[in-house]
Amino acid sequence: MGRLFHFLVVIKCLYIFTGITAENKFNVVFIIIDDFRCPPEKSVSLPNFEKLAANGIEFENAFAQQALCAPSRNSMLTGRRPDALHLYDFYSYWRTSVGNFTTIPQYFKENGYETYSIGKIFHPGISSNYTDDYPLSWSHLPYHPSTDKYKDAAVCKDTPTAIPKKNLLCPVKVTDQPEGSLPDIQSVDYAKEILSKRKSNKPFFLAVGFHKPHIPFKYPQKYLDRIPLKKVHPPKHPYMPLNMPTVAWHPWTDVRRRDDIHRLNISFPYGIMPSNWALKVRQNYYAAETYIDDLLGILMGCVNRNDTIVVLTSDHGWSLGENGLWAKYSNFDVALKVPLIFNIPNVKHKSIESPVELIDIFPTLVQLSGIKANIPKCSNTEAAICFDGQSLVPLMTSETNRLNSKLFAISQYPRPSVYPKRNSDKPRLKDIKIMGYSIRTKRYRYTEWISFNSSKFTRNWDINYGVELYDHIRDPNEAYNVGFVSTYQKIVALLSKKLRAQIEN
Repeated sequence: MGRLFHFLVVIKCLYIFTGITAENKFNVVFIIIDDFRCPPEKSVSLPNFEKLAANGIEFENAFAQQALCAPSRNSMLTGRRPDALHLYDFYSYWRTSVGNFTTIPQYFKENGYETYSIGKIFHPGISSNYTDDYPLSWSHLPYHPSTDKYKDAAVCKDTPTAIPKKNLLCPVKVTDQPEGSLPDIQSVDYAKEILSKRKSNKPFFLAVGFHKPHIPFKYPQKYLDRIPLKKVHPPKHPYMPLNMPTVAWHPWTDVRRRDDIHRLNISFPYGIMPSNWALKVRQNYYAAETYIDDLLGILMGCVNRNDTIVVLTSDHGWSLGENGLWAKYSNFDVALKVPLIFNIPNVKHKSIESPVELIDIFPTLVQLSGIKANIPKCSNTEAAICFDGQSLVPLMTSETNRLNSKLFAISQYPRPSVYPKRNSDKPRLKDIKIMGYSIRTKRYRYTEWISFNSSKFTRNWDINYGVELYDHIRDPNEAYNVGFVSTYQKIVALLSKKLRAQIEN
């Protein structure tokens, strides 16, 4: 009787998720926040983000496939790993370099949805064919705010009378900015207009990409006042992890080159941010988060929650001084861990601890949408549409919060050399010599840095440049690499075998 009852509960949940007629499909609002780490600092108030999480299905351990914008976004939006797209930098377009792979918005468009792109969804440039993959993915020309062109302009002032600079820390008076606005404000205004004025009877897929808290931390000045410096905590472990291989380190050059940080003359590549500046950077990141949270509240105020699935995530996380690192560009949890929230009509809140991946979003949305599909795993086909990830709906309906087939997440990051160089953060494809493959289970993060041939896209596991193992029960800050500790060697062997099986599958 117990098994029968559980079966009926699951069937009922699946009906709620997928029992939608062709004439009455759920709309989808897909929100991507750039460089938004997870979990947010507990002392920072983000009421709209928290409300969305409290009313949705929240995945507490979701991980990006690569902590860099273009590879992560293309991976997420095609449901395929970076290795399948051959994209680890910003300089190739998968449709012309690998295969004509279907994207999330394209799939919905081909199944009767009207699709819109607002702000940063695909990374602009070569990696999305300079068009944000229009018209294949989008019914309408993607919208980019007119103030995007000033994103790196010298508009930051150290004092009210100072000469404007290209700073990392950049609270501003909005009315003094070019065109009197900021990109994310313009994006929300445009999204509100679409949601309030569209006349089509088609269901819609609306993607909204927020630019902040991506650097520079340019946001309205009032948000800095909400984050008093005296309440900002320093990173728990601001130094390089013990026994960390040098290949795992990145020198955060894009942070160093900002005018205000450049003046600090921090030694390259292992210099640590001065403690007083570490607090300032963290304060400004949190202020940018609160700015986006307010805009999220405005956007959600225009969404009909009765007929719309809302998905919120980020392309990757951001190190805020943990392990001496800033920005992304690594395989550490703080660089890879992202929020992942699904708000589904008539479905109550649930928190899920099992590790999941951004490539799981595509198959999950396909199942939630009610669109009939029989899409294969990518390992078994060269089809235009297949999934490297898997649907999270079974996790949503499971009483145990875990599935035997979903107990880990796979990520990766490339390097040009064993020792940090100026291009170690963002090596171009031709310069990649090493790939760090990482597997995250509920307890461990295990990483192997191995030889990688960037012209043939092949790996040599026998040439190893470093191994990392972090025990999250004993070391949640990933401050001590136990990869060579004798008592962990069975774990190392087990995770190495599992990692290689996934990558070579």
